[in-house]
Amino acid sequence: MEKEMVSRECEKDTLILAIESSCDETAASVVRNGRQVLSNVISSQIELHKLYGGVVPEIASRKHIEKINQVIEQALADAKVTLDDLDAVGVTYGPGLVGALLVGVAEAKAISYAKKLPLVGVHHIEGHVSANYIEHPDLEPPFLCLIVSGGHTHLVIVEDYGKFKILGRTRDDAAGEAFDKVARAIGLGYPGGPKIDKLSREGNSDAIVFPKGKIEGAPYDFSFSGVKSAVLNYLNQAKMQGREVPAADLAASFQKSVVEVLVEHTMLAAKDYNMKKVAMAGGVASNEHLRAAMKQACDENGYQLYYPSPIFCTDNAAMIGVAAYYEYLKGTRHGWDLNAVPNLKLGER
Repeated sequence: MEKEMVSRECEKDTLILAIESSCDETAASVVRNGRQVLSNVISSQIELHKLYGGVVPEIASRKHIEKINQVIEQALADAKVTLDDLDAVGVTYGPGLVGALLVGVAEAKAISYAKKLPLVGVHHIEGHVSANYIEHPDLEPPFLCLIVSGGHTHLVIVEDYGKFKILGRTRDDAAGEAFDKVARAIGLGYPGGPKIDKLSREGNSDAIVFPKGKIEGAPYDFSFSGVKSAVLNYLNQAKMQGREVPAADLAASFQKSVVEVLVEHTMLAAKDYNMKKVAMAGGVASNEHLRAAMKQACDENGYQLYYPSPIFCTDNAAMIGVAAYYEYLKGTRHGWDLNAVPNLKLGER
């Protein structure tokens, strides 16, 4: 009788409402059984923050408060479910902007309390990694994953769902952060990554040779402050000498330097750790040049490459719902003392 009950429980669909508000996207999603996205609603603040050249934390927090109920209601409606149909609530609680995170955490706790649902706090980066499971039903741990976003650059082995071995990380600027700063320097504005990716298609990536940062004794770690500084110095020298710098050539050359480092380190780690499956995650994982270069390198080395569609590379709640599902299965539960942890490290709880 007990075995029959367990079997029925395993067959039952698990519906998770997920909430993401770590930066400037207010997002909600309903995910079934960790792989099927029933809804994915994102309210972006990009147009608002463009006015300031980057995300203003206080404005982001206020916008989350304005939008979060609407976004959740839309996610439930799109999924054709109600709060009574849910099995748990998942929410990003770090890392991110503390004020922004607090809005999502407070909302998730309120729903969890009102409907007596389990509360599952999710690490934002774990969410980005989990985005790969949405469109790749064959992908299961272990695999190697390059995480590249505005605030993070990590190279990790995904040993199991929610379990990571960190091989390398950035020592200074994240890749996405370097893209944003260089884009600002050449007058492209915010957000920098997509703008540089687009402009680079018109430029010559061999026009300017920029340095590729390497850390002695740490072959999987990254450093992008050097190439960022090199770009700024190049621009300053050109200005003093009265030379015009073709923006497309500069963007393409900078992007080539960053992409080559990301690909080289990933291929080295895959070889050293005998990983045949390689994945990418995070906002920069939607960069077309990075995707093409990583695909070519994986094909040459006999590795299988995985990455999410662009909509799942950006901050979204679907990826949080996937990560929450696997945490839910493991028995992860959080209490009413769950708080925002802006500097939460990968692997911490």
